[in-house]
Amino acid sequence: MSVMTTGTEGRRGWLLSGDFGLFWLGQTISNLGSSFTLFALPLLVFKLTGSPLTLGVTMAMEFVPYLLFGLVIGAWVDRVDRKRLMIATDLGRAAVVAVIPLLDATGHLSVGWVYAVAFCHATLTIAFDAGQFAAIPSLVPSGDDLVTANGRVQASYSGAQIAGPLLAGLLVSVMPVQDVLLFDAASFLVSAGTLLLIGTSFNAPRPDGEERRAIRHEVVEGLRYVLGHPVLRNISAMMALVNFVGATTFAQLVLFAKRQLEASDAQVGLLYAAGSVGIVLLSLAAGPLRRRLSFSRAALGALVCDGVLTLVLAGVHWYWLAVPLWAAISGLGLFFNINTTSLRQQIVPNHLLGRVISIAGVLAWSAIPLGALAGGWAIDRTGSVALVYGVIGATVAVIAAAFALGPLGHAERYLPAEEAPG
Repeated sequence: MSVMTTGTEGRRGWLLSGDFGLFWLGQTISNLGSSFTLFALPLLVFKLTGSPLTLGVTMAMEFVPYLLFGLVIGAWVDRVDRKRLMIATDLGRAAVVAVIPLLDATGHLSVGWVYAVAFCHATLTIAFDAGQFAAIPSLVPSGDDLVTANGRVQASYSGAQIAGPLLAGLLVSVMPVQDVLLFDAASFLVSAGTLLLIGTSFNAPRPDGEERRAIRHEVVEGLRYVLGHPVLRNISAMMALVNFVGATTFAQLVLFAKRQLEASDAQVGLLYAAGSVGIVLLSLAAGPLRRRLSFSRAALGALVCDGVLTLVLAGVHWYWLAVPLWAAISGLGLFFNINTTSLRQQIVPNHLLGRVISIAGVLAWSAIPLGALAGGWAIDRTGSVALVYGVIGATVAVIAAAFALGPLGHAERYLPAEEAPG
């Protein structure tokens, strides 16, 4: 089965029908379950410890695997059947997430086990995300549709995340927070089932005459490609800086809501949901806006606004004002990610996609564990989550403005000739 269609009707229909439609449906359901965990896991750690430092450690455990395994996993994804790999990782993630309610039922749950689950889940997710990044170009009609496809996928994901935290917030009033994770485990099984139904291959043929080499050589090839390309190199460097500075904003959202806004558990869930509303709106707007604006104006402008609004959020004490601010901050952050993801997919040859996205993840996300821990330490030392949020917002805006002066300010010049705007 192929999603490649022609004509006006085909260009309207590929988003909802065929293999892309199945892929989109399965991942939306999976993301609904994952949004339960996104809400429940930090709340569980907060209830177990009440410490901002342990919240930072929890986020760090979700990104340390990129440092340890990211390069090898990315090269491996380019060597295997990506669809089968994604199905296997979905099954593995279902089993891992189910460990927490099982441990609680046997009386052995501790924050150490939460860290272990976060670590294992993140390791499996590296492989799944690399496969997904490489799969989307195979499921859309042309490179020009990538921003729209990524935007629509992210919008549906975040639509699920609107409902997820709200439902999870209600569920924790009638069941232990750790049992909410069972919904996520079930959603991974649904995702695996829909992937089984997709007929399109997620792998393009390797270039003629290219032989498979030792995995270390393929890792080195990917590294050389990313570090040697001005746009890819600058995106990774900028995101490393932004992630180091900004990791605390999300890692400490529960703490910010509890201390600064005096929010209830249900209101914390609503705050997460508001972030998803912002993501939906900006994700749906990503394609139309990108057709009218350059990469620099669309992506880097959004990141500057993200930083400014975070600075404003730091001074807010009224919960109902913080809700739309957090929605806008979340939406702008994902709008930036959609544009950088689509740009990478347009630039990078298919047989390098798995390596490139994993290498980009290692380079850009390696700073998140240190940033999350540094942010938790800073809040402990200063006693002010608002002060830390304010410094983060100002710094992110300055970083984005500075990188607009380099290759990212005219990224379209680096697109392959057939992908460059006409």
